[in-house]
Amino acid sequence: MKNRWVFWIVVPAVSILLLFAICVGVITVLIGDGDKLAGSDGVGLVELKGVIVDGQETIKQLNEMKKEKHIKAVVLRVDSPGGVVGPSQEISAAVKGLAKVKKVVVSMGSVAASGGYYVSVPATLIYANPGTITGSIGVLMKFSNLEGLMDKVGMKAFTIKTGKFKDVGSPARSMTAEEREMLQGVIDSTHAQFVRAVAEGRKLPVEQVRQIADGRIFSGEQALSLKLVDRIGTLQDAVAEAGRLGGIKGEPEVIRPRKKKNPALDLLIQGAAEHLGMLAGSDNGVSVDYRLGW
Repeated sequence: MKNRWVFWIVVPAVSILLLFAICVGVITVLIGDGDKLAGSDGVGLVELKGVIVDGQETIKQLNEMKKEKHIKAVVLRVDSPGGVVGPSQEISAAVKGLAKVKKVVVSMGSVAASGGYYVSVPATLIYANPGTITGSIGVLMKFSNLEGLMDKVGMKAFTIKTGKFKDVGSPARSMTAEEREMLQGVIDSTHAQFVRAVAEGRKLPVEQVRQIADGRIFSGEQALSLKLVDRIGTLQDAVAEAGRLGGIKGEPEVIRPRKKKNPALDLLIQGAAEHLGMLAGSDNGVSVDYRLGW
């Protein structure tokens, strides 16, 4: 009787554990833990997509490509309308550091504007499609004033602060002339940083860049004529050129970064982060953005 009881307890338990192990194995195969990069020489490919809110994953991938000896050159595929200033500058610095060690070729997708262009300029070479939307060299802040609406519904807002600028941008009141002047100073300083970065990366006179750094956008063809990009071509063209620059004969193998452990969860988190970034950059706080006209 005792043996029978043990049988009915132990066997199902073992079966459940075995089934769990099989499921984990299948999921690992389907998702891939990506603990190893390819072993032969090739061209690394890093993709930057969507609004730039947090650049740490892209920076991690670029640094990974930098360390791998069998990666002879790197293609950075940019498909982004831009984003927050800080992360854009951090990614740009990582691209610049990588370009000192290996050739970096940017391939612009449908859009590589504002912060998307900022991260591209330190590259060795920039490819764009003829219809790529790029440029938008500018900075923006956006605020909303809900004072009139609040008066209509009988709502009052009160703020206790430690300094006259602490609640700058509050939607509950109009902005003062002094506050506008202060914020314009921040915008002008950040814009000058963008202009200098483009001038340095593209080896153009600062004044020449400043003349077109008013937020206007360009097609890939227009950008080529202005020397904002180097060539018109596809991602495949960029990969082939990166292979040549890296000394690889024939068609280069494309090496992607290590896959994340849980890509589905990461996509969900990325989507939420981008949504929060758009909210932060619009009406719910002070955010300085290299972003395409939002």
